[in-house]
Amino acid sequence: MKKLSTLALFAALAGFGISPVLAQSTSTTTAPAPKPAVMHSAKSIECSKEADAKGLHGKARKKFRSACKHGKMDSMDKMAPASGGGDKD
Repeated sequence: MKKLSTLALFAALAGFGISPVLAQSTSTTTAPAPKPAVMHSAKSIECSKEADAKGLHGKARKKFRSACKHGKMDSMDKMAPASGGGDKD
């Protein structure tokens, strides 16, 4: 009988020891840390505004902004809006 009570006591203690660990791992969630604000240069912001004005998206926008930021005027002049819109009088 002594072995049975010892075994029951051990099982009870083991159960209490495991349940808080399981409860913590399933109920405790941490929110991801917020990303720090990225500081953009004035040139980068200006190039983004120009790309917006031209209606550029995707790869064309990326190429335009890269050329604009690096001062490659020839590449920028050749860029056309992705929508194909424009004044054709």
